[in-house]
Amino acid sequence: MAEESLLQSRTEDLSNGCPNKFSSLLSEISNASTLPFVLAFTAASCGAFNNGCAVGYTAPTQSSIVKDLNLSIADASSTISVFFFFFSFFRFIPVRSDLFLIQLIAFFFFLAFPQFSFFGSILTVGLILGALVCGKLTDLVGRVYTIWITNILFIIGWLAIAFAEDVWLLDVGRLLQGFAGGINSYLGPIYVSEIAPKNLRGAASSFVQLFIGVGISVFYALGTFVEWRSLAILGFIPSLVVLPLLFFVPESPRWLAKVGRGKEVEAVLLSLRGAKTDVSDETAHILEYTQHVEEQEGVDGHGFFKLFQRKYVLPLTIGAVLISVPQFGGLNGYSFYTDTIFTSTGVSSDVGFILTSIVQMSGGVLGVVLVDISGRRSLVLVSQAGMFFGCLATAISFFLQKNNFWETGTPTLSLISVMVYFGSYGLGMGPIPWIIASEIYPVDVKGAAGTVCNLVCSISSWLVSYSFNFLILWSSTGTFLMFATAMCIGFVFTAKFVPETKGKSLEEIQSLFTDPPPEEIK
Repeated sequence: MAEESLLQSRTEDLSNGCPNKFSSLLSEISNASTLPFVLAFTAASCGAFNNGCAVGYTAPTQSSIVKDLNLSIADASSTISVFFFFFSFFRFIPVRSDLFLIQLIAFFFFLAFPQFSFFGSILTVGLILGALVCGKLTDLVGRVYTIWITNILFIIGWLAIAFAEDVWLLDVGRLLQGFAGGINSYLGPIYVSEIAPKNLRGAASSFVQLFIGVGISVFYALGTFVEWRSLAILGFIPSLVVLPLLFFVPESPRWLAKVGRGKEVEAVLLSLRGAKTDVSDETAHILEYTQHVEEQEGVDGHGFFKLFQRKYVLPLTIGAVLISVPQFGGLNGYSFYTDTIFTSTGVSSDVGFILTSIVQMSGGVLGVVLVDISGRRSLVLVSQAGMFFGCLATAISFFLQKNNFWETGTPTLSLISVMVYFGSYGLGMGPIPWIIASEIYPVDVKGAAGTVCNLVCSISSWLVSYSFNFLILWSSTGTFLMFATAMCIGFVFTAKFVPETKGKSLEEIQSLFTDPPPEEIK
């Protein structure tokens, strides 16, 4: 009887579950559409859009900027000079624990210089610097004040680029953009996850992350007919629009509880959920868990290195692995060198870019709809599997092209492989790793964990971007087989260690890792 009852229940879920869940999602969206929540969501979305605009700015404007400002390209002599600088830097200034991060940044900065212009590489330096301070800054001044800071930095950065007459001002502007973008990469998912209702948290966070792709696409399109200075002026308009709205954006209730402003938590939740909503249970849950964390701090201590205690090993590993897997799975290789992939296999670049953009955006929208219906874990697994098959198909297309097999079908296979890769990325691996990372860390280590995850993302992204040209010269087929292997490892890791977080409060999710023994985590 039990088996028959279970079978009947599963059949009803299959026939009625999805429509019911979709209706429930629409109801949640309607209930959550209070003015403060909409303003907060808009501020976070503009931050993601700014990140996308900064990334998409250089591709269509690079040649005109180089021409107008006479930017030089690094040659062999500069490579040798940089090598000797790097050698002497570490030879005569021994590695010290308190200077290690500064020396590490110097290493990446100078190593990147020979392969790219200073202007292009300095964005990555800014991203790494932003990743280093994002957790501490958001914990120190709060989520909303950090949004103020990043938007002001974006405005200054865009204006510096727009009115640059010398290279140094251009580089300062780009560095500020990277710094603000590095902070935003962590800030957006954290802030949205802390203010959204638990049944809408995944969809809201995914939709915010979708705006990164929108920003890239918009600036790719505008850059084809808008002069580079004018495009930079257009870049600061979103931040300029957001700044007045920030006067009315509520602070995160979790952060308020963390800094001892517990009396404000209920009022903020009422503004976010609606004045007629009963938020007493949610308020009590937040305050009780915050108090529990504070009591644990008396036992475990506090500070950055608290994150490396044994009970945080699993959540820290999950966040770092999920965020780095798409990078090691070739994301920047595909993103920065899609034109090379298409050209090498005989695909029209114009057709390829248009179809790929449509598929990626469609995958992102589908992911927004499904993330709170099917769950994070299942979407990540589907996304990783799709990216694996995309990498594998790309490797096969290069192999066929190199050996003159199936010449008529190779371009089609190459195009399909890239579309599958980006569509799968948009579906899950784009937004969801950051969503999970924003959900699984307790408030006392969230800043430190965010810094580590953001730094892992920035460095892994840079490594793939820097090494891709060398790898593709070594073996195009082998390069994409390596990417496929990374996605396969990510799939196995997710299936083994990543729990489902859909429908749980942040406090419930965090208790999964910190309160029970490891064997109880499934």
